[in-house]
Amino acid sequence: MDELVAGYRRFRQETWPQQRARFEELAARGQRPHTMVVACSDSRVDPQMIFSAGPGELFVVRNVANLVPPYMPDALFHGTSAAVEFAVRVLQVKRIVVMGHALCGGIRALIEGTPPEARDFVQGWISIAQRAREVALRCDVPEDRQEAGEHEAVRISLANLMTFPWVAEAVAAGRLTLHGAHFGVATGRLVLVPAEGPASAAG
Repeated sequence: MDELVAGYRRFRQETWPQQRARFEELAARGQRPHTMVVACSDSRVDPQMIFSAGPGELFVVRNVANLVPPYMPDALFHGTSAAVEFAVRVLQVKRIVVMGHALCGGIRALIEGTPPEARDFVQGWISIAQRAREVALRCDVPEDRQEAGEHEAVRISLANLMTFPWVAEAVAAGRLTLHGAHFGVATGRLVLVPAEGPASAAG
């Protein structure tokens, strides 16, 4: 905990004085993020850093392997779906970005098998992207399987987003756009992953 407290103190001394007016405005007027980002919980992948975004700009939900499940309104617990609902119906974000990344442990577990220590919840969760495993295993070059699975998992989440009726309605009305992306941890490069077709460099 000491290192976290030390980080907080640096925030108060260095960042807070520069950002104070922005936080005060956000407190007074509420948040109005323009974009929702569905990202992985991986500690190496920080959407705010990658997109050079400030407080109040991004509404971020992070989970193992950056997955969005299909629409299933029932009495069970749906953290990611709740975040999508709040972002689209309450905050009325303009876009949703599903951002995968290189070296994703969740996708590795999907392809190679879930470790015994991660079978209470992880195994069932990553089964959302089962098709990504099938795509990855069809790769002729074993070294390409991981990235192929990561890209396909993004496409699966984009397709699942469209099963939410109010997402599909907002997309059809032009109020919302959906985007896929993939971040290279070692390279720092972002590629855009469309719902169909090959990925392309973001710049």
